[in-house]
Amino acid sequence: MNKNQDYISDIAAIRMMMERSSKFLSLSGWAGVMAGLYALVGAYLAHQLVGFVPPKTLLTVVDPTETGFLFSVAIAIAVLLFSILTAAYLSQRRAERKGESIRNSSSKQMLRYMSTPLVAGGLLTIILLLQGLAAFAAPLTLLFYGLSLFNASQFTFNELRYLGILLITLGLASVLLPHLGLLFWAIGFGLLHIVYGVYIHMKYQR
Repeated sequence: MNKNQDYISDIAAIRMMMERSSKFLSLSGWAGVMAGLYALVGAYLAHQLVGFVPPKTLLTVVDPTETGFLFSVAIAIAVLLFSILTAAYLSQRRAERKGESIRNSSSKQMLRYMSTPLVAGGLLTIILLLQGLAAFAAPLTLLFYGLSLFNASQFTFNELRYLGILLITLGLASVLLPHLGLLFWAIGFGLLHIVYGVYIHMKYQR
């Protein structure tokens, strides 16, 4: 009986070692929390200070040179940049504490699988924004970002897959209800990121 338990323990240890070597597990949970906070602040600024209100239909055309529109785009870009820089910094610190490198085969694979839908979705969103189709911004960013997380989940925490599915769902809902696009965007990039980040930190990184 003891031998069987020892075998099971050995197999579990080997499996854990293989998983750690094949997955990028230095992605900081706090990075998700901070990204969510940035998104909530950005949504608040866009709505309260800039006065951005999503169009009622997807095909409603707005003036892409309008001040409120340009400020809203600038806020979204700032949220993205702050989120990327924070994730890189916190993950680097976590990797250093564990004596690991943030630049390994798993992280490179993860970034490769994330980049394709992100770049494609980003370019499509920019093209539509330049044509004044602002209502497409929330659905497309949620959809393509959700797809990128779903793809990347095989190289990091499995829970990232479920975050991706929820974001895809919000993106589809935003297509059906474009006038609620900013709310769906805030929930997806803000609230869900915070919940995910806290969960990852509590489960794996305390």
